[in-house]
Amino acid sequence: MLPEPLVGAIEASIAWIAMIPRWALGLALLALAVLAALALHGIGSALIRRAVAPRWPFLASLVRRTRRLTRMALLLLAAGLALRSGLFADALAIALSKLVLVGFVVLAGWTAIVATAILADVYLLRFRIDTEDNLLARKHVTQVRILKRAVDVLIVLLTIGGALAMFEAVRNVGVSIFASAGVAGLVAGLAARPVLSNLIAGVQIAMTQPIRIDDVVVLEGEFGTVEEITATYVVVRVWDWRRLIVPLSRFIEQPFQNWTREGAALIGSVYFYVDHTVPVARLRQALEEIVRASRLWDGEVANLQVTDVKETTIELRALVSARSSGAAWDLRCEVREKLIDLLQREYPAALPRRRQELVDGRSERPLRGDRNPAAAHQSEPVRGEPRPAAAGR
Repeated sequence: MLPEPLVGAIEASIAWIAMIPRWALGLALLALAVLAALALHGIGSALIRRAVAPRWPFLASLVRRTRRLTRMALLLLAAGLALRSGLFADALAIALSKLVLVGFVVLAGWTAIVATAILADVYLLRFRIDTEDNLLARKHVTQVRILKRAVDVLIVLLTIGGALAMFEAVRNVGVSIFASAGVAGLVAGLAARPVLSNLIAGVQIAMTQPIRIDDVVVLEGEFGTVEEITATYVVVRVWDWRRLIVPLSRFIEQPFQNWTREGAALIGSVYFYVDHTVPVARLRQALEEIVRASRLWDGEVANLQVTDVKETTIELRALVSARSSGAAWDLRCEVREKLIDLLQREYPAALPRRRQELVDGRSERPLRGDRNPAAAHQSEPVRGEPRPAAAGR
């Protein structure tokens, strides 16, 4: 038998507990259940991470990504068990039970979103977008990201609907609204048309892929790279680090330039306006030497042609190719600088010139063709003021 002092203490404790309201005991039990769930989750997560981290890093990453999810699941389970203790009044127990049910609905939606994200990441592990030839990777990354966002939106809508369906009052109100809201539904549909059109455009872009992640585009007169594609808009990183936010429907309804639609390689053009006396063959040879010495050239296209002849100059066009749009831009600048330097050093007379004809030392007029061979022989580039008449004789 127990000692009398101990028995007395137990009876006093029971009597003291009996004086506490049942709802207070229920809340205390609920708090203890929550604390026990948190402690159990913390200890279990630490043990699992230590057990799987050295051998299975993927499982360790999975445990880390689902840590909050499993914590919420344990908390809801502990709360549900505490509510079955019978310490709560009927009305309070029903209200708390509905909240727990709503929590389980939210948990189910959250689980679906996390599972979708994990599956998308696992699928994209075999594709690398940080390589030079990343067309296939950009295609799959764009499809997966857009479809994932569309699925996330659908899961959120279904979760909200399932949570609201737990409450009888809200469900009845919803039914009555849908039964008598023809005009209101039409107005709401018209108001939501931009959002819906962008969502549908997102699915179209995921399927047809007029743009992809990391595509180089020219839009609204701006040159940039597709940085992000969300469910409703596209973020284009402009060359000077600005961000251009464009609705998804813009890429379906209006034209734009995509420089990397079928591949990253690109042909760049450089135009020169020089005198008719320029040695085109020598410049063509110099262009080949420049691109062969450049690390930016992909070895495909290097060509120089006379594309136009005007009254005072001829137009030369140099075509060079590179593996990407950024390399093509840098290669164009390099070709332009080095060919101009060559003209300045070796053929200064081939730079653009403006010929004039002096008549009797008093008037001047532009020289047309070879109508006056003597005047054509005396022509020279204009520097500042026209040459004095005495110097022209």
